[in-house]
Amino acid sequence: MSRFLCLIMLSLGLVQIAAADENDHDRISSYLTQKFGVARAKAEQISDAVQSAAAKYSLPPALLLAIISIESRFKEKAKGPRGATGLMQVVPAAHRGLLRNVKDLTEPTANIEAGSAILHGYMQSAGGDLNLALKSYGGSLAYAQKVSMRVETFTPVVARPDNAPSAAAQAAACDDAHAATDCAAPANGARSFYVPAASAAAGSASPGLSAATAATAAAPAP
Repeated sequence: MSRFLCLIMLSLGLVQIAAADENDHDRISSYLTQKFGVARAKAEQISDAVQSAAAKYSLPPALLLAIISIESRFKEKAKGPRGATGLMQVVPAAHRGLLRNVKDLTEPTANIEAGSAILHGYMQSAGGDLNLALKSYGGSLAYAQKVSMRVETFTPVVARPDNAPSAAAQAAACDDAHAATDCAAPANGARSFYVPAASAAAGSASPGLSAATAATAAAPAP
């Protein structure tokens, strides 16, 4: 009986989560259209790409949106120093191996996928230290602090209502029903990363970084 109840709870939860995901999509795309003047269809494409990459690489959607807003202001054809291209200002020369199958970095989905993969790699190299990962991505700790501050702007845009369910909540419910073995488990290797509040980021440097480094201006994009 407990297994049957767990399956029912999971089924209902998945329906509610799908509805919440659709609301996330609407909120993000509407915000991009209103705030940055992104065409509706393009805003929906960016929203889909951000949420897909966030789920794939265990990165907060607000973090990816913050980086894009700083790097390109959601201009897909943006160009920067060293050939930095697209929404997340990816530098082809620095990531040839990763980009060998990417034909067009100005295409939003391809660019967000590439930029997220690069950031995820930096996160792994930094042992999950977001400040160090962002420093590698943008060139300075000042860049990391700027991104952390911008995350606060996007957090309400992607935040779900308090009553919206999550996969973790569904798993907890199954634990309570003594049927954890029948519940879906997180994908192997998935990691969650903490995005520090801007005040905390501004008040402390990551290990191994000097105060002088924290004061430097942001270097060219990755």
